[in-house]
Amino acid sequence: MPELSDKQLRQRLPTRLHALPRRRPVPSQGLPDYAELHCLSNFSFQRGASMPEELVARAYQLGYRALAITDECSVSGVVRAHVGLREHIEALADHERENPDEPPLPRNPAFRLLFGSEFGYERFRLVALAHDLEGWGDLCEFITQARTTAPKGDYRVDWQDAGPPALGGCEILFVPDRVLGGPIDVAALDADLTEARRRFGTRLWLAVELLNEQDDDLWLVTLQQAGERAGVPLVASGDVHMHVRSRKPLQDVITAVREGRPVDECGFALQANAERHLRSRMRLANLYPAELLANTLEVMRRCSFDLEVIRDHYKYPLENVSAGETPAQTLVRKTWAGAQERYPGGVPPRIRGQIEHELALIVELHYEMFFLTVEDIVRFARSRDILCQGRGSSANSAVCYCLGITAIDPETGNLLFERFLSRERREAPDIDVDFEHQRREEVIQYIYGKYGRDRAAIAAVVICYRSRSALRDVGKALGIDARLADEFAKDHYWFDDVILDQRLEEAMQRSGVRERLPDCVSGSSSRSSSRDFHGT
Repeated sequence: MPELSDKQLRQRLPTRLHALPRRRPVPSQGLPDYAELHCLSNFSFQRGASMPEELVARAYQLGYRALAITDECSVSGVVRAHVGLREHIEALADHERENPDEPPLPRNPAFRLLFGSEFGYERFRLVALAHDLEGWGDLCEFITQARTTAPKGDYRVDWQDAGPPALGGCEILFVPDRVLGGPIDVAALDADLTEARRRFGTRLWLAVELLNEQDDDLWLVTLQQAGERAGVPLVASGDVHMHVRSRKPLQDVITAVREGRPVDECGFALQANAERHLRSRMRLANLYPAELLANTLEVMRRCSFDLEVIRDHYKYPLENVSAGETPAQTLVRKTWAGAQERYPGGVPPRIRGQIEHELALIVELHYEMFFLTVEDIVRFARSRDILCQGRGSSANSAVCYCLGITAIDPETGNLLFERFLSRERREAPDIDVDFEHQRREEVIQYIYGKYGRDRAAIAAVVICYRSRSALRDVGKALGIDARLADEFAKDHYWFDDVILDQRLEEAMQRSGVRERLPDCVSGSSSRSSSRDFHGT
């Protein structure tokens, strides 16, 4: 930012004071309610430094009303967040049962999750938060379109893709890019914000992210004026990348890995401070005008979607139901027809009882179409002489055996059907089928041809660092001699606090490299950092 003259500074002073008036510290009993609307987890690869479960537990503990998981062009982390919230609440209850003499732990019954995603444009980012089930569908379709029109691992969005009907069921946060200490292009900001207002209407909010940087006051005034000119209300958000500020060293390391150079050469690519964590409500109250904090609750009220709704409203395609039959009737008919083929001499009484028990539970839980879909794919493969075999827990199902999905005769063993499908777990069964790899593409094309490419897709698998690859990348990011990092990684398969330092010393001796390592590589602090990176 260019130097200002004394006269310019005096002219600017009243505006700065008006933007951030001196306020008394907020007393604890007057803490404002707050919902964090912009938060990245480690599912935003090499950006977020905390797991969804950690973020959820921390937001719950801080008394937030809501937390939005908004990973970049992805909703991969939301399931972990959803399960993490449930498990955190269960852990509190378990602790109280096991320690009845201790005072009850603080609860946050109003806390809930919001579900969305972040998208990067040339001069700004958009954060979309799903209103309801329809909005969730809009968001997922938008992500799919952005991913399928770009090279693998990337995505592409532009103004032609945004706006109704693409994100019609979502609340939108407009987050302007900010260059620390740099000039603010007010004309470009006004143009982008006006266009966003035209596209999203009253669903648009201008996000204000104050991160204790040197020009926070000027940034706030600039956004207030831009919002007033465009008719867009302002809302507070935190651009959260970690659940606690102590994750900043890990944040720096993953940034260095992303940049492909050591931490000490990353410069302004590193975050200037550790403010992108879930901050206390008292700190937020002393940073943001009260209206901006209150507006987070209005955004929260407009976003009522919950992942549990998908289970109750998902409409399974009915292509495999015979004419004039319900899904249950088709499944029952095919199962008993298959049973007659499997047991030409008559179905044994024990197997008959097992089949009846399984069919009753499958129909009760409304999973008939799932079994019919898998049966249809397996039947296609066998009709083309493509080798295939069901495996895993589905081998515990007599229905799967009768449908030709698995090959293990239930009469020869003791079935553990509840391991495969249980009323108490309320989880869809997992049927794994292996196809010979030389002809797997034929099966994939059959599925695309039957359901259409807009209704069928190959599921993505998200993997995390293994110990050895984590050690190599962290070593490179910290500028450690590659010979030492490689030698240490070869002999290290897990993080064991007892032997970590000993193994590191042995690696130094084998590699012939002796150097003074940073605190985050040796000692107790390093063990924590290494494990954290291993999970990203």
